[in-house]
Amino acid sequence: MKGLLGLLALFVAVFGKETFEGHQVFRITAENEAQIHLLKQLSEAENLVLDFWMEPVHESLPVDVRVPLHSLQDVRAFLAYNKISYQVMISDVQNLLDEEQREMMRSRVIQPRSTDDYNYASYHTLNEIYSFMDMLVQENPDLVSKIVIGQSYEGRPLNVLKFSTGANRPGIWIDTGIHSREWVTQASGTWFAKKIVKDYKSDPALTGILDNFDIFLEIATNPDGFQFTHSSNRMWRKTRKPNTGSSCVGVDPNRNWDAGFGGTGSSNSPCSETYRGPKAHSEPEVKAIVDFVQSHGNFKAFVSIHSYSQMLLYPYGYTKTPCKDQAELHELAKKAITDLSSLYNTKYRYGSIINTIYQASGGTIDWTYDQGIKYSYTFELRDTGLYGFLLPAKQIIPTAEETWLALMAIMEHTKNNPY
Repeated sequence: MKGLLGLLALFVAVFGKETFEGHQVFRITAENEAQIHLLKQLSEAENLVLDFWMEPVHESLPVDVRVPLHSLQDVRAFLAYNKISYQVMISDVQNLLDEEQREMMRSRVIQPRSTDDYNYASYHTLNEIYSFMDMLVQENPDLVSKIVIGQSYEGRPLNVLKFSTGANRPGIWIDTGIHSREWVTQASGTWFAKKIVKDYKSDPALTGILDNFDIFLEIATNPDGFQFTHSSNRMWRKTRKPNTGSSCVGVDPNRNWDAGFGGTGSSNSPCSETYRGPKAHSEPEVKAIVDFVQSHGNFKAFVSIHSYSQMLLYPYGYTKTPCKDQAELHELAKKAITDLSSLYNTKYRYGSIINTIYQASGGTIDWTYDQGIKYSYTFELRDTGLYGFLLPAKQIIPTAEETWLALMAIMEHTKNNPY
């Protein structure tokens, strides 16, 4: 079996899948604003082809960056010359990717015939997730339906699971995978979907929520990017729409919303990982959610789930002006992360985006909050940098389990505090 997997890996590599042999992830610790400024200069050195997993913003936050093999010597020299401390968090990115692929291959030995057979402890392809969604609908037709809210740039359906027990209910929205390389989020999304159908009528809290609200769950929010992480580049973050006048592809779909669009914390460079796009809602994946939210007209909570860094965040990201509901959102975030940590003692930070991490313009939940959806939150799931975007599959279920407790806290509060 090992020989077969090795041949498969070779086959994939030869036919165009980008590899990351010798790439390392550095955790850089800046001591002052001068060093942050130097790191920002480093990030603009296009010849180094650096991939910042955590951006240089201020000295209270670490900076995580994937450094290609050919750039290691130059980056080390730069950091040493400027007396900036760092440690190697991941010594060879490709080693983690190879193990991830081996685990996925092992999980495919048995083709699931139902959602009970689906392996929630493994990462899955886009087609496998779509098949899971269809099975869940077929097994639970009185509770679950699938709606298509639009198409991606490459023509894939933007599928949303709707969990509903009656007509004309207010809505709760949850999305995962808007940044395609954050695989633990899509994996958690499938676990959430199964959890909802298992717990309805057996868990009084969830039953009370679903007897009053519809839950909408978009698991593959950026399907083109997600497919690309499987077929070509595991580290891909953005959408896949070409950019006019540039060879660089894609837009950061979490900088594309009409909430402080184009401001600090987004880039006007098509080659940047935080490229905001030519205009607000230019990405069909974003525009589909915008149109759906506005046509629905009665969403009460909106939760967008990312990874990594273990944070629960609320608006705003684009302005330092506190949102009018900050006190309530802050207390609810505290309750949610307390519930989360009760399971595995996982520690989360919480607060407004701009005060907890950095200024970020054009973000999802700033737009939803400005649309009147009070309970708008963003999660950053496990971990804090040991694996980053390459969280081992054995952590999927624990991550989903603890996150569910926080989601329940938010949904229960939404039910109990109509506005």
